[in-house]
Amino acid sequence: MIQFDARVVIALKPGVLDPQGKASADALGGLGFSGVQSVRQGKVMDIELQAADIHAARSDLEAMCDRLLANTVIEDFEIAMLSERVEA
Repeated sequence: MIQFDARVVIALKPGVLDPQGKASADALGGLGFSGVQSVRQGKVMDIELQAADIHAARSDLEAMCDRLLANTVIEDFEIAMLSERVEA
């Protein structure tokens, strides 16, 4: 088996209201950061997993996002494979 480190970024789809992002943008403006035009909030997950190869690892991560990690009705996700190493 191969050990993989992956990063999953989940964000609201364009057009979906983001009240947390709006509140953050407003608060940043209140703190004097007048250049902030907008904020979109999301989440980042770093996941370690074992799989037979990178294709199996990516397939597992996509299934995890589809079934649990992301609400695919309103959220998009991106998967980045950060590293891999062979476990003895």
